Amino acid sequence: MPSILWQKTLIGLSSTDGFPIYFPDTDIRPFALTVATYASSQTYNVEHSLDYTGSSAFISSNATWFQNSTQSGAIGVNLISNYAFPVTAIRLNVTAGSTTNTGVTMKIFQAG
Repeated sequence: MPSILWQKTLIGLSSTDGFPIYFPDTDIRPFALTVATYASSQTYNVEHSLDYTGSSAFISSNATWFQNSTQSGAIGVNLISNYAFPVTAIRLNVTAGSTTNTGVTMKIFQAG
């Protein structure tokens, strides 16, 4: 399977505009993906979960989310990190900042 770049931009806050979520392919071995975030002034976290099972009954607000240690509480900076261990979901959580700004962009590239 070819590698694909996934990208989402959130202009407002996650509490009002939602959480962009990426569901990686956990069958790819070795598991490896890169997460890059681009922000101008907002505060944000990249978070991951192990609760997604592929079921359409998945409710993200009921999942347990863990903050990425590199991209946690970031304020207006561009950051990059990676996952060398399998996770079933990754989301962007914008917690503060201007809602009329350029937003926060999260790009994920999974090796395939």
